[in-house]
Amino acid sequence: MDVYEAVTSRRSVRGFKDRPVAREILERVLSAAAWSPSGSNIQPWNTYVMTGAPLAELKTSAVERVAHGDAWDKRQYEMYPPALKSPYGERRSAFGKERYSALGIAREDWEARQRAAIANWNCFGAPAALFCYIDRELGPPQWADVGMYLQTVMLLLRAEGLHSCPQMAWSQVRETVAEVLSPPDGLILFCGMSIGYEDAAVSFARTGRAPLAETVTFVDD
Repeated sequence: MDVYEAVTSRRSVRGFKDRPVAREILERVLSAAAWSPSGSNIQPWNTYVMTGAPLAELKTSAVERVAHGDAWDKRQYEMYPPALKSPYGERRSAFGKERYSALGIAREDWEARQRAAIANWNCFGAPAALFCYIDRELGPPQWADVGMYLQTVMLLLRAEGLHSCPQMAWSQVRETVAEVLSPPDGLILFCGMSIGYEDAAVSFARTGRAPLAETVTFVDD
């Protein structure tokens, strides 16, 4: 798979087969992803990979917690600004509409939307998950480095025939994750990432992208 195909075929998959992902594949992907760029090569990512019984334990704990309506953990970073100005707010709204329409869920069906949301904490059935932390003392440039690292991971997964779904939703139950992973106190959970083989039977809507002229400006001679 060439780079262009990896980029254009990557998407946030929300339905995975119950097919194990070999550890050697995950090690190969993460070893190559270590070559992602970072300012002054400080490599600010701290990654935990879970499979098997530990992941099953975490899924059960997180799903039960959310299903019981427990309060979210206090966020350690702001996922979105309180008010998304144009055009970002419109793009986010369009995404939500497309996603739930693909699942056959009406806008006013709050219970169905909640059930769909809870699937996040079951990793959408994925047999492997990655949790990415960053040191709380680092700043925006290092957060950008982590983003580049995660994108590299996702593209390498595509090269292996795998799919993924990065999920900031895990930061809302970070204490539940910490009970299993026991990360050092100085780390902040940025996101989780579900990893596995796509279940093609699960409906989805491929989210579009803004026209090039809307996001890119060429300055020519």
